[in-house]
Amino acid sequence: MNIHQSIRMERHSDAVAVGTTTITPSPGVNTAGFETCLFAVIWGTITDAPSIKVQQSDDDGATDAYSDLAGTSVAVLATDDDLITWVEIANPVKLWLKVIVTRGGATGSVLDGIIALLGDHYRQGVTQSAAVGGGEFHDGPAEGTA
Repeated sequence: MNIHQSIRMERHSDAVAVGTTTITPSPGVNTAGFETCLFAVIWGTITDAPSIKVQQSDDDGATDAYSDLAGTSVAVLATDDDLITWVEIANPVKLWLKVIVTRGGATGSVLDGIIALLGDHYRQGVTQSAAVGGGEFHDGPAEGTA
């Protein structure tokens, strides 16, 4: 199985300059037809340790407000500059998920972005979101000019 055919990639948040504000991406990620969602939170410079957590909603918050998912809080160290922190939700109970990034302290942190990877190992031929500009798949390519 080829990874790009069995996962959907979505940009969940753009980069956010250094600061202490909480980042609440909107819209959330629609998990319909997928059995798992992995959020990859990409960090820049961190001066005060932030944290991430996952919330869920039946309808992207229209009438069912987002609620925290128990146990999904992930602490990030002040020394985790330029690393990726991730959290994965398998078999989500509600349709919509989102990651909340809490940046605190006096100076905060830089967020380089958040990517959501939706997967289902039974599924092939996933349609990518409009945020994916394209790419190529190569099966055992020979050495030579790229």
